[in-house]
Amino acid sequence: MGGYGNPPYGGCEEGCAALGGGRLTEGRRLCYACCARLQRVGVRGMGGTRVVVAMSGGVDSSVAAALLVEQGYEVIGLMARLWAEGGGVGPDQGQNRCCAPQAVDDARRTASSLGIPFYLVNLEAAFKACVVDPFVTEYSLGRTPNPCLVCNKQIRFGRLMQQALALGASHLATGHYALIDEVGGGYRLRRGRDARKDQSYVLYRLGQAELGRVLFPIGHLSKGEVREAARRRGLAVAEREESMEICFVADDDYRRFVREHAPEAVRPGPILDTSGREIGRHEGLAFYTIGQRKGIGIAGPAALYVVRLDPAENAVVVGPASALGRQSLVARDVHYPAGRPPSGPARVQVQIRYRAVPAPATWTDCGDGTALVQLDRPLRDITPGQAAVAYDGDVVAGGGIIAE
Repeated sequence: MGGYGNPPYGGCEEGCAALGGGRLTEGRRLCYACCARLQRVGVRGMGGTRVVVAMSGGVDSSVAAALLVEQGYEVIGLMARLWAEGGGVGPDQGQNRCCAPQAVDDARRTASSLGIPFYLVNLEAAFKACVVDPFVTEYSLGRTPNPCLVCNKQIRFGRLMQQALALGASHLATGHYALIDEVGGGYRLRRGRDARKDQSYVLYRLGQAELGRVLFPIGHLSKGEVREAARRRGLAVAEREESMEICFVADDDYRRFVREHAPEAVRPGPILDTSGREIGRHEGLAFYTIGQRKGIGIAGPAALYVVRLDPAENAVVVGPASALGRQSLVARDVHYPAGRPPSGPARVQVQIRYRAVPAPATWTDCGDGTALVQLDRPLRDITPGQAAVAYDGDVVAGGGIIAE
């Protein structure tokens, strides 16, 4: 079963030559292939409902798995091997941070301590095509993408969900800080209880089909409570540090990454002031983002900021701080977790970046896959390529990619 790694549980007790992996019935160790075959003919697990946990080797997914085991679920740990560019120094350099050797070892060790099977699935090609290549393309077009948005939709809740269902699971669980509840026969995506760790912003693309098959076991906990839960259970990853950088860029330098992986997209061009006068030259649109002050390379009596990127003219437009800020935006590729847009202009709180403070606005669905967002006050950092996510209280009402 391509891409799966078998944990060292001994030989498969179904009589094949593979190493053991999944545990389908009390005392029986089976490889993935036999697990899948027996599941198709109706053999059920000893723990009732089967849940696959997307494991990363971090404390969040580890505690999520532990909680599900304690709640009586039949739990399987699944980890994705993702593409990375290679290079760097050190034992984990050249590896995707989400699945570096140390992370795999930590996830495997956690699974062993919980007494659950663990598999590693190779999704490198899918990750490269769905996440990395569009990331480079977006930067070359003068936009600032958030690769986590695509990864969650296409990889974690796409390819990994498919793997979970193939394993006979009813749900895929993750260590996200978010909540799901069921109301009136449908599902709502809500903010996690820990406002500082809430990840609902990067999950707005989940629809009813996904929400009905997803579990967020730690969404009701704070980060501190999750670490304490790990300590109480003796999990070795209780103090593991988090990485906030782009997981597939070896040295965290996305500019260098874009230059090397799409050199044809890095074209020098003019730097213009807000009146259209050329006042300098830039190295490539990929190296600038809205609101940027440092690295522009132009001295003047007042600080200059990137106000706009113009892909059509390959120009960077700069101006004083007073030139920043807009009171409206257009979102494209809009999605609504409820499966339908609001019936008319809706009053919402809009978040324009992962850690941005939500701002009051009116959200109007245009019926063509776009939405017009009219903000009550101007915001400085409206950046094409980032997501605008609308909230009704703590419920995710919808979202889309900022187009302009």
